Amino acid sequence: MSVFTTITQQELSTWLQNYSIGALVELKGISSGITNTNYFVTTQTNDGVTTKYVLTLFEQNNIEELPYYIDLMSHLAAHGIPCPKPIADLQGVCLRVLNGKPAALVSCLVGQDVQQPNLAQCAEVGRVLAQMHLAGQTFEAQFPQHFQLGNTIHNQRDADWRRVTAQNVFAKLSEEEQQLLTTELDYQQNFAMNNLPHGVVHGDLFRDNVLFDGDKLGGFIDFYYACHDGLAYDVAIAVNDWCILPDGYFDEEKLATFLAAYQTVRPFNEAECLSWHALLRRAALRFWLSRLYDFHFPAEGELTHAKDPNHFKQILQQRIALQAAAAKAKDV
Repeated sequence: MSVFTTITQQELSTWLQNYSIGALVELKGISSGITNTNYFVTTQTNDGVTTKYVLTLFEQNNIEELPYYIDLMSHLAAHGIPCPKPIADLQGVCLRVLNGKPAALVSCLVGQDVQQPNLAQCAEVGRVLAQMHLAGQTFEAQFPQHFQLGNTIHNQRDADWRRVTAQNVFAKLSEEEQQLLTTELDYQQNFAMNNLPHGVVHGDLFRDNVLFDGDKLGGFIDFYYACHDGLAYDVAIAVNDWCILPDGYFDEEKLATFLAAYQTVRPFNEAECLSWHALLRRAALRFWLSRLYDFHFPAEGELTHAKDPNHFKQILQQRIALQAAAAKAKDV
């Protein structure tokens, strides 16, 4: 993601002495994204083998919160889900401190993100997302320690976050935006997801968090918003980015393709179908709020940048209109 914390070659070379992956060859900051610091790290062993990794320094999480994400990626990789695999050091530890920040080294996947996904790519993401949701069920069974204190400990974008973030940005908004935000927060407060299937969700499966090599899926990346939440909500987050036209309206063919591929593996139940429009709205609200906060309260960093919040304001307005149109059509 963006580079908030600068690491020198010498600092990383010293840190990597705790690993059995060879000597540092190249260190390169990754400029996309807005939350953590990420670098590409290339090493070379004594016999000349070079390997590329991704180094993440966590800017917002303390080290006690992070084993959940490390264990999750390890579990998913072991169950055939294409995702980064955490690299253990000589003591078998995957989390260490670097320049005062918790840090982890993970495998680097093949491929790159796509800006204009085709139908085959949308189908592949939908299919693998459903497989990830199924694999997550066994993760929660095998790692109960991550849930003993309650699921919300890992959900960084829950109702409390929406309320606090809205309070922080409210004064920065126009009167029309304030009304939209107030109305949507009230709506979401009255929309309960308790009756929907829950499990491990990625939580941020945008196009820049999926890698492709042509039409072959290289893998899902950036699991640091993963948590226990509604599975269909995770799908709503994804389609609000993967299946849209430049103006934010749905590309209906891509949407149908994505959902069909997903439901071939894990069909929605009736409650999920009935809640679909509300989930799309909740997903749009979440990213409107997060982008508003990052835009008005930018973090300092070497390569940081904030994304335009108006994009998701427009998507939220369109999802509200879409739900109203569906309800009207049903009444006719």
